[in-house]
Amino acid sequence: MTEPAITEDRIAAHGLKPDEYARILEIIGRAPSFTELGIFSAMWNEHCSYKSSKKWLRTLPTTGPQVICGPGENAGVVDIGDGQAVVFKMESHNHPSYIEPYQGAATGVGGILRDVFTMGARPVAAMNALSFGVPAHPKTRQLVSGVVAGVGGYGNCFGVPVVGGEVRFHRSYNGNCLVNAFAAGLADADSIFYSAASGVGMPVVYLGAKTGRDGVGGATMASAEFDETIEEKRPTVQVGDPFTEKRLMEACLELMATGAVISIQDMGAAGLTCSAVEMGDKGGLGVRLDLDRVPVRETGMTAYEMMLSESQERMLMVLRPEKEAEAKAVFDKWDLDFAVVGETIAEDRFVIVHGGEVKADLPLKALSGTAPEYDRPWVETPAPAPFHETLEIDPMEGLRALITSPNYAAKQWVYEQYDTQVMADTVRVPGLGAGVIRVHGTDKMLAFTSDVTPRYVKADPVEGGKQAVAEAYRNLVAVGATPLAATDNLNFGNPEKPEIMGQFVGAIKGIGAACEALGMPIVSGNVSLYNETDGTGILPTPTIGAVGLIASPEELIAGQPQENDYALLIGAPGSHLGQSALLAEAFGREEGSAPPVDLAAERAHGDFILANRHLLNAATDLADGGLALAAFEMAEAHGIGLVLDDTDIARLFGEDQARYLVACSFDAAEALMQAAAAAGVPVSTVGRFGGDAVSIGGTSYPMATLSGLYRTGFAAALAAGLVA
Repeated sequence: MTEPAITEDRIAAHGLKPDEYARILEIIGRAPSFTELGIFSAMWNEHCSYKSSKKWLRTLPTTGPQVICGPGENAGVVDIGDGQAVVFKMESHNHPSYIEPYQGAATGVGGILRDVFTMGARPVAAMNALSFGVPAHPKTRQLVSGVVAGVGGYGNCFGVPVVGGEVRFHRSYNGNCLVNAFAAGLADADSIFYSAASGVGMPVVYLGAKTGRDGVGGATMASAEFDETIEEKRPTVQVGDPFTEKRLMEACLELMATGAVISIQDMGAAGLTCSAVEMGDKGGLGVRLDLDRVPVRETGMTAYEMMLSESQERMLMVLRPEKEAEAKAVFDKWDLDFAVVGETIAEDRFVIVHGGEVKADLPLKALSGTAPEYDRPWVETPAPAPFHETLEIDPMEGLRALITSPNYAAKQWVYEQYDTQVMADTVRVPGLGAGVIRVHGTDKMLAFTSDVTPRYVKADPVEGGKQAVAEAYRNLVAVGATPLAATDNLNFGNPEKPEIMGQFVGAIKGIGAACEALGMPIVSGNVSLYNETDGTGILPTPTIGAVGLIASPEELIAGQPQENDYALLIGAPGSHLGQSALLAEAFGREEGSAPPVDLAAERAHGDFILANRHLLNAATDLADGGLALAAFEMAEAHGIGLVLDDTDIARLFGEDQARYLVACSFDAAEALMQAAAAAGVPVSTVGRFGGDAVSIGGTSYPMATLSGLYRTGFAAALAAGLVA
């Protein structure tokens, strides 16, 4: 079959700039074939090469005594003691989910699960962080319904519990929703599998489902802005099959136990191209593939389509040749394809043969290790005017404005569509702060959280980046977990705009400083750029997923406020209303600076909570909505009333950082006060739990009334299109 001619339009359609195409001509000394153009496009796009972000990602702290494997592999690996490790990562599937919500979200879940079990870990927990446009936007209801159904449809069938996440709404996401998927798994610390190929003449083996035309060009599509041609991009979205993925996981883990695997890589973005190139590049080897051996489910597929297909549930492996028959028997048992499709070669070449013809012959290193890297111009985000205004609002009306907003109302409509209990190790389900699971067969537990406040990052990228990490840290501490490490999913607009690149650089600086100070290195992650439609970008949304360890059941803070428990504030009284939830939800304004983050105070207050957890019946961090919302959520979750003594709006709704709300008995409160005085940690009594009403400064409402508003607020805001 004759390949299409290379034209300027086709070069542009592949996301390559004229200077990048000129560089290709210089590297290979000739015009590329159409298949070669597609391969360069796949490997040099933003999604695969990180060409706009590599310079800054290198500045993040990625090491520590607990880190077994940092960024660069399919997922990060962290030691949790007793010869065990937790393997985790967060990744975006934003563009596909906007184009085709169900399959976009479903295959996002499938991809992140493969990243985990490719490392030899059995997935044990999942989270998702979702950002949508305003409920009144004509696409929002369809997107929410489709994305939530896709996340649940794939995860529930595969059999992994969803233990946490976020859902937010803002007009900046009207034309570009965000779907960030997180997965974590458990593995033996000495049995981690990596992707670097080794050995010349080793068989390269294709595993899993057959290749089709779905998802061709998906990575290139994910590296561009949206415009009026968005509907034409629907065929670039992959189609998932969770039952096949479940079989693929079991087959891979069984195969790994045989000692047959030299290296293994899942086929995610850019499919066969990216997986083969990355394995060869990391191992310093070349790769030769014979596409006539690739299992396909459609006839007449070209080399271009086969190399760029993003069909799901596929793996690529370098195999010990003496184990081939044993390995094939495993995949035959699980009714999955197993085909030797190539071999490793000593030369720095990526050779693709199809129909007896060489369709591509390229220097492999140039596709990956020497892909373009840009130091994009950037400008620092100007500091906004401080917000000093006194907000005039009845405290109870302020609380009602928050709990009826879809941003802060209970999200059970979402998480009740997910299986949160499969595997029977879930200790804390979504909706109660960080999720917690047991490490099966041990006394240990793992805690998981996902956090960012995009309006903070927009106002001050450095402080907003710090705050995302600090909030994740506090959420782990509030359940009694010692924070271990983090993964990041950095969602931004067009990096070619200096102000957007400035947001990215600032956020990276803040994230790095906080991770360093709080002992939470970044061990994996993903960058998603060009989240724009018709030139309008999203709020900068650097999502932080974090993992913590609870060494024994006694360390878990999972109780609830008891009748007559004291409500104690750990940290300073509230004062900061700039960029606050109250300002946004009750007044429709986004003004002022982000709250400053004192990292030394964050660490000191976190250490204080962990050192005194035996005194606490319950704990939560203070973030959006300040003291009033945190206290309400703690009381409502456990069906108990609440009295807050203050009426000052800043003290009730201020979003100052490094703060926790704890519930404890009179005697425990007294002991906590003494410990705080000795440690130099500010602690104050702010109210009491008990009864069946919520009272703020003397104004009371029945908890049942407020709980009804809180529990129905999400569905009410999206009522026109949501049916639970």
